[in-house]
Amino acid sequence: MLFKEEHLEGISSGKVSLAFRKWKKPAVNKGSLINTSIGVVAITDITECGINQLSEADAMAAGYKNLAALHATLNKMPEGILYKIRVRYHSEDPRIKLREQTSLTTDAITALTAKLARLDQYSTQGNWTAAVLEAIRKHPCLKAAALAELLGKEKDWLKGNIRKLKNLGLTISQTEGYTLSPLGEEYLHSSKK
Repeated sequence: MLFKEEHLEGISSGKVSLAFRKWKKPAVNKGSLINTSIGVVAITDITECGINQLSEADAMAAGYKNLAALHATLNKMPEGILYKIRVRYHSEDPRIKLREQTSLTTDAITALTAKLARLDQYSTQGNWTAAVLEAIRKHPCLKAAALAELLGKEKDWLKGNIRKLKNLGLTISQTEGYTLSPLGEEYLHSSKK
């Protein structure tokens, strides 16, 4: 589940407590935790609702200036069931501490190598992790579409898989494109020794 930056800021400050999405089936559950650029967002409740059940208060709680603005956004979404999702800021993103590591033990390198090998093993695209990490190292902040083209991959496939690398603390999403984290830099340096 993705959030606009302005809504994330509202969640962080406590001003935004609702989100609305149209899905064929829910993409999150009550109790889900979502890593975002502001930290971890908790899903505290999710219920189906009708568009006519929405109020001005709902729109404001979702970070919109009024109900008409919320309706305009919902009308642009693909068809599906409308879900009212209660959200709150949960905690700092644990990947931040992870990605800032700059000294790796032999055991840590071995563990990361095994995790990357599993990502390669279960991918329908074959081994990809080393090529993607190296491409990000050589081309920091290159937009996802350009990086995907460089690697001969689909943009959506690349973005989803870079998210897996980010979850391991190896990459950082920038305003445009990606960079290796300090951990990612250290891992590439240490694994080549």
